Amino acid sequence: MDLDYGPQYDAFREEVRQFLQTHGHRAPDGQGRAARPSPEAVEWQKLLILHGYTARTIPKEYGGYGAEPDILKSRIIAEEFSRAGIPAGLANQGISMLVPTLLELGTEAQKRQWIEPTLNGEIVWCQGYSEPGAGSDLAALKTSARVENGDFVINGQKIWTSTAKQADMIFCLVRTEQDAPKHGGISYLIFSMDTPGIEVRPLKTMTGHAEFNETFFTDVRVPMDQIVGQRGQGWYVANATLGHERGMLGDPDALENRLQALVRLMQKERIGQGCAMDNAVLRDRLVALQAEVAAMKLNGMRILSNSFRGDPGGMAKLVVKLQSCELAHQISALAIDAMGEMGILYHGSEREREDGAWQWNYMFQLGLIIGGGTAQIQKNIIAERGLEMPREPKLARPAAAEQATAVASGQKKGAA
Repeated sequence: MDLDYGPQYDAFREEVRQFLQTHGHRAPDGQGRAARPSPEAVEWQKLLILHGYTARTIPKEYGGYGAEPDILKSRIIAEEFSRAGIPAGLANQGISMLVPTLLELGTEAQKRQWIEPTLNGEIVWCQGYSEPGAGSDLAALKTSARVENGDFVINGQKIWTSTAKQADMIFCLVRTEQDAPKHGGISYLIFSMDTPGIEVRPLKTMTGHAEFNETFFTDVRVPMDQIVGQRGQGWYVANATLGHERGMLGDPDALENRLQALVRLMQKERIGQGCAMDNAVLRDRLVALQAEVAAMKLNGMRILSNSFRGDPGGMAKLVVKLQSCELAHQISALAIDAMGEMGILYHGSEREREDGAWQWNYMFQLGLIIGGGTAQIQKNIIAERGLEMPREPKLARPAAAEQATAVASGQKKGAA
């Protein structure tokens, strides 16, 4: 395997490093659990777009940088920002999922209206997909829309609607063709969360926070031009969006950042007379996770090579979200164990570490294993196609993780 990018790309890598050395101090601290970006994060996002380090290939007329696609340069940007531990711009449902969907399938008017303010963090979106009876079987959704005086009139319910309480807009699947087969009668609508008839009820999870919501629609009127694609083609549009969601949830650079944060934690946390890194059992688990993360990065390189050949990626892309979400949970599990008795502290204890971020991630990431494509279903698909999934290291998931998994499965049953 030749991993040498060549002189042209070496020069570009140096350019990225110089930018980070000059401007890296302006990067905001982690957004934590904030649904809306801070003013500092918005300014950082705009600076990155200006220099072409995010929204790089999105046309300028839609608020992007307008560069020609170059997979290697995008890869170098991701590597250098990850190495520096600096956020490479905003990543949320609007930017990471809706924007590429509009670029592919939206009208010119929709692209000009929504992409730039979304990229700049000025509009926050939520995703109206899952319903109480339509989680893993998303096409079973019952939220419906009838046509009345040039509007869609929506009635129904969504669940597990992330950021619905804070969102300005929603991209939502509704059944507009009642007599069509269940996959053929769905349409993909976009509309304001301030539209009369929308009620949002927060759902508090075992993290102690309301990351999800129930969303109810009662005679919600949406202009008929607020549709992406054609009537009845929403299943096709929805799957395009889901493909981008899995890419967002399975980012190998984000995974490596979490691993490096774990290394730093283990170097400073004290256990007995030494630090957590001196403990042979914990260190063995760390090495196993390092190997898994390295494998995910190399799989990313394989996907990169496939893209040069025009290969859609197949199985190599299918495992990314599945493995990354499970690895992220295992990394948080090890961090909690490395803290010893302090690892169980949460909810504002004066001795909790990093504002309880590791504990929150440990519990929240159980939901990500289910969301965006349930792990068990994905494993079955992979097995049917003849690829054996690697076994988890025996020490990677402590007993506490198994107990929490049982709790989570009861809380988020049916999430898509």
